[in-house]
Amino acid sequence: GLRSRPSPSVSRMAAIANAAVSSLTSPDAKKEEFRKYLERSGVIDALTKVLVGLYEEPEKPSNAIEFIKMTLGAPTGVDVDQLKAENETLRAEAARLREKVGALEEKLGGAAAEE
Repeated sequence: GLRSRPSPSVSRMAAIANAAVSSLTSPDAKKEEFRKYLERSGVIDALTKVLVGLYEEPEKPSNAIEFIKMTLGAPTGVDVDQLKAENETLRAEAARLREKVGALEEKLGGAAAEE
């Protein structure tokens, strides 16, 4: 991990990440609890690693936010709103087809009983 290979860039990035988090630190207990939560859940370490990766990148990407998203594993080029709309359409279609199957099964059951 980061701690096994301390270098000036790692400690500088850790200092930047800690400075960002320390801006959350205040006497306010809620903010302190949130800071501890970020630390416990590994968010601070993950962001530090991403920032170190960006810092060590020989050719800085034109879109740093996309670089960070990609490094954290977020899907790129995905339209979430479009996927949600498609999902809703498909769910409605599935419900309609289930109703149709139920109605057809009833018809078949009724026809079988008449024979």
